[in-house]
Amino acid sequence: MYQVIARKYRPQTFAELVGQEHVRATLENAIRQGRIAHGYIFSGQRGTGKTTVARILARCVNCVQGPTATPCGACPSCLEIAAGNAVDVIEIDAASNRGINEMRELRENVRYRPARDRYKVFIIDEAHQITTEAFNALLKTLEEPPEWVIFVLCTTEAHKIPSTIASRCQHFSFRTLGFEEILARMQWICSQEGIVADPEALAVLAQAGDGSLRDSLSALDQAIACCGGRLEAEAVRDLLGMFSLEALEQVTQALAASDARRMLEVVHQLVRNGRHLQHFCRELARHFRNLLVAKLVGDDARLIAASAAERARLRQIAADFSEQDLARYLQLTLDLYRDLQFSFDPRLHMELGLIRLVEAGRLAPIEELLARLEPGAASSAPSPAPVPAAPAAAGDPKQRLHAAALELGLTFTADALLHSEIRETGAELEVRAPKEYALVLKGAELDKAVRKAFGRARKVKVVLVETASGVNPPFAPAGGDVAGARERALAHPAVRRFLETFPDAEIRAVRDLKE
Repeated sequence: MYQVIARKYRPQTFAELVGQEHVRATLENAIRQGRIAHGYIFSGQRGTGKTTVARILARCVNCVQGPTATPCGACPSCLEIAAGNAVDVIEIDAASNRGINEMRELRENVRYRPARDRYKVFIIDEAHQITTEAFNALLKTLEEPPEWVIFVLCTTEAHKIPSTIASRCQHFSFRTLGFEEILARMQWICSQEGIVADPEALAVLAQAGDGSLRDSLSALDQAIACCGGRLEAEAVRDLLGMFSLEALEQVTQALAASDARRMLEVVHQLVRNGRHLQHFCRELARHFRNLLVAKLVGDDARLIAASAAERARLRQIAADFSEQDLARYLQLTLDLYRDLQFSFDPRLHMELGLIRLVEAGRLAPIEELLARLEPGAASSAPSPAPVPAAPAAAGDPKQRLHAAALELGLTFTADALLHSEIRETGAELEVRAPKEYALVLKGAELDKAVRKAFGRARKVKVVLVETASGVNPPFAPAGGDVAGARERALAHPAVRRFLETFPDAEIRAVRDLKE
C-alpha cells in the first residue's frame, strides 16, 4: 500500500529532525542527564514537528538500550512506536476526546504500569480543545503522576492551555521552518524518490507550505501525482492555483507606466481564466512585501522566500520604485484583500483597488510640495518647466547630477543640486547643500538622479550648511506682541508662498520658537 511522503520520510531520531535545534538540544541533554520530566507542552504552527518529536522522545525513553538520545531503531519498542501501534505509547486526539469522561478514563489508565516498556507515554494532540472540566479532572494526575508516566500535550494554540496545567509542564515552542530548510529537505526527498524537479518548482512548493514542512511535502506528493517524475514550475503553479512572478509583474509594470487601462486588462484576464481574485490579491500583497524587503536589504534569502533567480528579479523591479511607494502599495493591497472578503461584486472592488494603486503612484512627495516654498522656487506654477542645462562635463559630478535631474523632470532636486557643492570621496558622493534644501534632498528623487547620472546606485552623504544670508528674524519679539507677530508672520515671504501653494490652508496660531 502506498505511503504518503510526509509519513514515509517522517524523522525517527533527533538527528533526522529538520530545524527545532533548541528543542532537540534540550531534550537530548535531559535524556543524557536523566532529567526526564513527567509533563511537556509542545506548541507551534501545524506541520512543524510537534507530534514527531513526541514520538522520538517515546522511542528514546523506551528503547532497550535507553534511555538514550540515539535509539537503536531495531528493538521491538522502537519498531512498534515507529509503526504507531506500541501498547505503552497512547496517542489521543483531544478534538474528539475532549470531555471529562475521557479524562477520567485516562486517569484510570495512568494507574497501571507499562505492559512491557519502561514508560507509559501519553501524546495528546490538539490539547487546547480539552474542556475546562476535563483539564481539572486531569490536574492532580498531571501534578503527581506515577514514575512510569510521561505526558506530552501538543497544541497549535498554547494560550488556551490553563495556567494550572502549563505551570506543571515544560513548555517548548516550535518555530516555523525557514524557506531554505524546507527546500533542502524536499531536494533530498526528490533525490531519494528519483524525481527530477527544477529549483523554481521546489521553490513554489516550499512557498505553499508557509513554514510548515508537512504542508510542503503534501503539496510535493500532489505535484508528483499530477506531473509524474518531472516537476516544472508552471505546471506546479497551475496545480496549486499560485501565480507566477510574471503574472504579478503585470501590475508593477502598469504602476511604473501609470497605466490604469492595463490594470483593467489584468482583472479581465483573471476573470476570464477563472482565477480567484482574493487569492490573487493575497499573492500581490506578498509580492509587494517582497519588493519592499528587496528594496531595503537586497535579495537576502533569509527574508525573501523565493528562488535565487526570483530574488534577483525582485531586486531589479524594486529599483523602479521608492520605499514610500512600495509601502503605500502594500497597505492599499492589504486593504483591498480585506474588502474582497465581504464584497458583493469582487471584480468591481478589484478594478477599483488596482486603479487606486495607479492613482497612489501619481501622488507627489510632500518634500517636492514643500520645496516650492523654498527661496528661488516658483510659487505660482504648480509644475515648473525644466530649465535647459549646460552640457554636463564628464568629470564634474555636479553638472552630471544637475543634468540628470533635469532630464528626469526633477526640477526642485535640480535646483537644490545647482546651489550645492558636490564632490566625490572614493565610492561616496558628498553633497554640501544650504539648509533650505534639506527637504528636497531627503527624498528618493536624489537617488534616481544618481542612478541616471552614473548608471548605478551610489552612496550619497548630504551635509547641510548655513547660508550666508543668515537666519530669518523670529515672528514675535520677546515682549510678546502677539498681534504684531501675526501680521509679520502673514507678511513673511515663506508664509505667503505656503498660502499660495495650499490655498485652503489656515493659520490658527503664531508663536516664537525661541520661547
